[in-house]
Amino acid sequence: MSSSFSSRMTRRGFALGALAGAGVTAACGNGIGNSNASKIDARVDATLSQMYSQYPGAVTLAEKSTGMLIMPLVTEAGFFVGGAFGRGALRIDGVTVDYYSTVKGNAGLQIGAQQYAHVLFFMTQDALSNFRRSSGWAAGADLEYVLRDEGNSLAADTNTLNAPILAAVFAQAGLRLGATLEGTKYTRIIP
Repeated sequence: MSSSFSSRMTRRGFALGALAGAGVTAACGNGIGNSNASKIDARVDATLSQMYSQYPGAVTLAEKSTGMLIMPLVTEAGFFVGGAFGRGALRIDGVTVDYYSTVKGNAGLQIGAQQYAHVLFFMTQDALSNFRRSSGWAAGADLEYVLRDEGNSLAADTNTLNAPILAAVFAQAGLRLGATLEGTKYTRIIP
């Protein structure tokens, strides 16, 4: 009886171990052979086209910038505790050089959900270099906004253009108002 009990435990243990191993390996995608990068690039292209057509002044900002981080779709939701997530690309001279994810967490009186796009314009080489060297860069209150959720035009003056990083937040859909990038963390990814 003890030999039959130990063989069942061995088979049961083996079956559970095999299932757990299959689940772990299925969850570990290394990005090789998938189309995530091309999907992100297509969304980035569409976002830039939309921004340039709705806000023609953004073309001038793009030309003056040393690089742009484009987050085509950020989904933010909250019910007292909230968060946001999105993926995008860093482009220098119109070419994608890296992919990034953005994550944001917050707490306070909030309820609802929204989706928006945002673009960070790096206006100096130092700002771009610091962003690329960091292991995880967090946006702070020092960002200058050239376009915000309720704005219908691009507002960039000579003082704003001297800021190292400019932000444009646009294309909102949802019921949660007041998109801000404060506390948003950007991390380089392999899509």
